[in-house]
Amino acid sequence: MRASRMDFDALIFIGPQGSGKGTQAKLFAEKLGFFYLGTGAILREIATHQDELGKRVKDTIDRGLLLDDETIFRVLEEKVDLLPRREGIIFDGFPRRVTQAEYLLRLLGADGKHQVATIFLGLPHEESVDRLVKRAEIEGRKDDTRERIELRLRQYEAETVPVLDYLKTKTAFFKIDGTPSPDEVTREIAHALGISRS
Repeated sequence: MRASRMDFDALIFIGPQGSGKGTQAKLFAEKLGFFYLGTGAILREIATHQDELGKRVKDTIDRGLLLDDETIFRVLEEKVDLLPRREGIIFDGFPRRVTQAEYLLRLLGADGKHQVATIFLGLPHEESVDRLVKRAEIEGRKDDTRERIELRLRQYEAETVPVLDYLKTKTAFFKIDGTPSPDEVTREIAHALGISRS
């Protein structure tokens, strides 16, 4: 059964790696009957292709860098264009730069989606590193070293944190503490959005 909700057309889940934004984004997509768009999974799938785009995406991911805006925009447009206009959408892992945030709100507006909320899951730097190191060990991801994790977090802090100031002025903005248990975080997000448990 879908949860009753405030009248948002789109939700943006944003936060440092390890904050649990992917887990929460998927959960609320299911609760609300929204389409879930996780750019990380989409890009990893593209990276398996042997065409020019796939090779470029794979090379960028392997080097632990963020993709250029043009490539991200192309992928995003293709996905959003497939959605019915009335269907809500949840973004996980996007936007990561102010230019991407500006583009996303224009894209949503053109699709008739004007009621947008941002869920920012805050997490201290060291907690993010510890969670990601543990996850890499559990999943056997030997290439996901502490050094590479630190690089990703530095990129997040340099490029994504400024996005928060932009989204605070352009969307309904909710800051959620990402340190408690996932269930507690879920309850806080639901409360912030005015979602009942029905």
